[in-house]
Amino acid sequence: MTERIVLAYSGGLDTSVAIGWIGEATGAEVIAVAVDVGQGGESLETIRQRALGCGAVEAYVADASDEFANEYCVPTLKANALYQGHYPLVSAISRPVIVKHLVKAAREFGATTVAHGCTGKGNDQVRFEVGIQTLGPDLKCIAPVRDLALTRDKAIAFAEEKGLPIETTKKNPYSIDQNVWGRAVETGYLEDIWNAPTKDIYDYTATPEFPPAPDEVTISFEAGVPVAIDGVKVTPLQAIKELNRRAGAQGVGRIDVVEDRLVGIKSREIYEAPGAMALITAHKHLEDITIEREQARFKATVGQRWAELVYDGQWFSPLKRSLDAFIEDTQRYVTGDIRMVLHGGQAIVNGRRSETSLYDFDLATYDTGDTFDQSMARGFIELWGMSAKVASGRDIRVAGK
Repeated sequence: MTERIVLAYSGGLDTSVAIGWIGEATGAEVIAVAVDVGQGGESLETIRQRALGCGAVEAYVADASDEFANEYCVPTLKANALYQGHYPLVSAISRPVIVKHLVKAAREFGATTVAHGCTGKGNDQVRFEVGIQTLGPDLKCIAPVRDLALTRDKAIAFAEEKGLPIETTKKNPYSIDQNVWGRAVETGYLEDIWNAPTKDIYDYTATPEFPPAPDEVTISFEAGVPVAIDGVKVTPLQAIKELNRRAGAQGVGRIDVVEDRLVGIKSREIYEAPGAMALITAHKHLEDITIEREQARFKATVGQRWAELVYDGQWFSPLKRSLDAFIEDTQRYVTGDIRMVLHGGQAIVNGRRSETSLYDFDLATYDTGDTFDQSMARGFIELWGMSAKVASGRDIRVAGK
């Protein structure tokens, strides 16, 4: 029986080139696996036909858009996860769900090897291979683009030589990855970090310099999950899509950042994540009134570590699983409504309400009806500063000798 290799197929340059290389180099049959994570654009059937046109013996497609939103985007939202304070893990959280379907397809088609089209410079090679070896430890992994040391120029030349039905050409040298959570653009003239992005790079967002009238939206959450927009019930996928549309129209969610890649180099990335950034902003503001202070402080640390783990390809790791349990516990009372104004590239919260809020008007007010006993403050300050006061006295005493 001819060996079979399952290939993670996006429909782009690298994986299209990989189909031909695998066939020529190994003689194996290639089964392309495309996973819909809400990326929009081309239909899965179009991508399927392109895979067949590039030499795949079979092309398997999976609609995982709701799965992606519920099981990957929502945990990212609950963690308020922003890698290095900027990046909402657009590509990083899509790799684990793709890995799940790759391993499933390998079992279904009797493949012993899983292939991906990542380069040796990127993070995705780690995310794919660590995930595959975790879920399918008996499976082998190959990365033909990386192992063949193909540069982007060589890949384009190979595609043109073979007449592969792909859109990437020398006139469009960008590497683009997108899903419902956002869109990532890199390479080309963006690699010079002094170059400003041009308008044609963006697709999910309109230019914020000339926005339409302000758009006020109310997002309702239950236990940290978005459940309604302006009073209309939605699924997580519908919530993300609706805010992609509305926040995107206002230019919300454009990110231009130089980030630290897992492989040790810095990389300039352009991201668009209007829905993700609007939801994270709303969710964080709801947490501000529903999570106790010390718990909230520690959750910020946990969220940062969570983002680092996911960025580094450790979605299925024991530590990630433990952090998930903590984060999920913090969401018990994160229920309520957040009102925000979307305008000119910003999502600004201007209203909050929750039946489980810790905000006490009578304690907070400075007007008549104030129930806060201000006489307690003097003793509290004395005790709070006691250790520093004692240490300062010691310093003065020692310095005087």
